[in-house]
Amino acid sequence: MEYPKVFKEVINHFTLLPGIGNKGAERMVYKLLELDQESLVAFGKALIDLKDSIKYCQVCGQLSDQDICPICQDNDRDQKTICIVESPKDVFAMEKIKEYKGTYHVLHGTISMMDGKTIDDLNIASLMKRLNDPVDEIIIATNPTREGETTALFLAKFLSKYNVKVSRIANGLPIGSQLDYADEMTILKSLEGRKDMY
Repeated sequence: MEYPKVFKEVINHFTLLPGIGNKGAERMVYKLLELDQESLVAFGKALIDLKDSIKYCQVCGQLSDQDICPICQDNDRDQKTICIVESPKDVFAMEKIKEYKGTYHVLHGTISMMDGKTIDDLNIASLMKRLNDPVDEIIIATNPTREGETTALFLAKFLSKYNVKVSRIANGLPIGSQLDYADEMTILKSLEGRKDMY
């Protein structure tokens, strides 16, 4: 016996989400059916509001419900330090450590020959506008993947013509890992990112 058409349609929509297979989607739809009408309507409204209300900050490209995100509006942040990240979720990850006090710039991707993504597909134009104001340091915090490294190298070369310090976050061994389980690139990055102990 097949699921009713609407039930199957909702399953199909859930499977569009990363990490959700058919079984997980089925469980979610069953759970939605258990909700009362008011909760279900609120859930649907929240989904619609998500698309209608969320936009990208005109300065840095971060998710926001305003034209300029709260970080870019915050005068207590170091506006002369910009951390370049790949996606909005990277900003949230950085903010969790509560140590970084500068601003961000979200690229919305990386250079990827496999996916046909070039530098023109990234959020670079607004970065160039930001360089019209005084900037002391740009920290490149792309992921330690082939695409992330390629993007970091391009950005470093591109930014070298500006009078600004360009740094790269250190990549290396996570806490609790063992050297013999690490790949060569991770060990190399750990060695390159080493710091003096005294």
